[in-house]
Amino acid sequence: MCRNIKTLFNFEPPATEDEIHASALQFVRKLSGFNKPSQANEAAFELAVHEVSDVARRLLASLHTQAPPRDRATEAAKAKERSQARFAGR
Repeated sequence: MCRNIKTLFNFEPPATEDEIHASALQFVRKLSGFNKPSQANEAAFELAVHEVSDVARRLLASLHTQAPPRDRATEAAKAKERSQARFAGR
């Protein structure tokens, strides 16, 4: 799993278009092995990012949960604590 792709479902406020696009971009980069595609592959790469963004947006809109929405600031603080604990001994 790409470490840079973040969970986007069940947050308040909801995921933005920029967050969805960034996740799609990371996913396509991982699949293709390209950080920046060549000119020959640029159109296919951009189309894939666009299509993955569309699918991700539809997925997020169709998901349902009984759990209360998570707070972005709280989740960011937890992630920072996990990172500090993970890298403290290095």
